[in-house]
Amino acid sequence: MKHPFDLSGRLALVTGGGSGLGLAIAEGLAAAGARVVINGRNRAKLDAALERLAEAGHAASTCAFDVTDEEAVATGIAEIHGAIGDIDVLVNNAAQVKRKPLPDVTLDEWRALMAANTDGAFLVTRAVLPGMQARRRGKIINICSIASDLGRPNVVPYAVSKGALKMMTRALAVEAAPHNVQVNGIAPGFFKTEMNAPLIADEEFSAWIARRTPAGRWGEPAEVAGAAVFLASSASDYVTGHLLYVDGGFSASY
Repeated sequence: MKHPFDLSGRLALVTGGGSGLGLAIAEGLAAAGARVVINGRNRAKLDAALERLAEAGHAASTCAFDVTDEEAVATGIAEIHGAIGDIDVLVNNAAQVKRKPLPDVTLDEWRALMAANTDGAFLVTRAVLPGMQARRRGKIINICSIASDLGRPNVVPYAVSKGALKMMTRALAVEAAPHNVQVNGIAPGFFKTEMNAPLIADEEFSAWIARRTPAGRWGEPAEVAGAAVFLASSASDYVTGHLLYVDGGFSASY
């Protein structure tokens, strides 16, 4: 009998997979048996990530396109389908953050962040979903955030975008369920990633993280992978519309 967490024979696309949580998730899915395609805009970063995956013995490919570009998304997804196969698992991970008080955020900055964090997930999902529905099998995992539910200063646009992604997860889960497609989200807490490098370097902030998080520390990127494997596997076939927090207890405490 096949282990319920075994992803052998499945193809997973991870957007923003060249570094940080995206790469950690790609590694986790590949270790569970999936063939992974990592996406991003920076080809050099993708090549370095591909080399890292290959050195670990993982089956992986790259596909560079901008998730905010409708035509590029359609072309990229078509290339994956033609060259590799049907996408069984989609991880919408590509994102950006802008840290500044709301009055200092320009309209262009607001729109660029919404495009990356919300529009990108919509465009890639829209391109992949029809095939999943036709095959009556698919897993969509949106990388949300504790900011999908919790607020803090200087990240209002980011929180708005992640709140929207949370509701996209819930609403699409209901729409896609009759087609046997599960849609779930992962809400990471504070992880040691390139995106958080300025915060990690801030000793006062890192000390606050240690005090505020019940686990008493930053998360390591590899610690998000298990949640992704679960939501990508047959073990979660009756789980949809769910937001899985991977935050060291941050959202459970006050």
